[in-house]
Amino acid sequence: MSDHTARGVLHIHSAPAALCPHVEWAVSSVVDARVDFEWNPQPAAPGSYRAELTWQGTQGIGATLASTLRSLSHLRFEVTEDPSPGCDGSRWSHTPELGIFHATTDVHGNIVVSEGRIRYAYEMGAGDPTVVYQEISLALGEAWDEELETFRHAAEGAPVRWLHQVG
Repeated sequence: MSDHTARGVLHIHSAPAALCPHVEWAVSSVVDARVDFEWNPQPAAPGSYRAELTWQGTQGIGATLASTLRSLSHLRFEVTEDPSPGCDGSRWSHTPELGIFHATTDVHGNIVVSEGRIRYAYEMGAGDPTVVYQEISLALGEAWDEELETFRHAAEGAPVRWLHQVG
């Protein structure tokens, strides 16, 4: 990891009640500080809870958070890490059905699709535009966005908490 500071947001879109303490423990282990989320019922998935945490820490902590949380089943979450000196931004989205998705983001949070990925889509879809469309859709994470959109709207107006990495 770098010595540069990064910022981002962790959105837990839905977690079963029994999983909430495990999420707190996992995040605490990554940031090396005790974390107490403010859990709120998730109306889009009755019986589950949502929470949001704005964080500041070492560059790359977003990837570590996403990696750690993806091992918890039945969890829907997103982690963003804003661009910082020498590093692009990133977004990780996870659903139990789709697994994890990662994308590079610009300063406005837009997904940036690389030249290589676009060329790959063209090559795969030679003669079949629907394959190009499917590859671009995959590169943009559209399936994750579609699944998470309901959960994002349910969290509008949710309280935001700040966390500063200790270590």
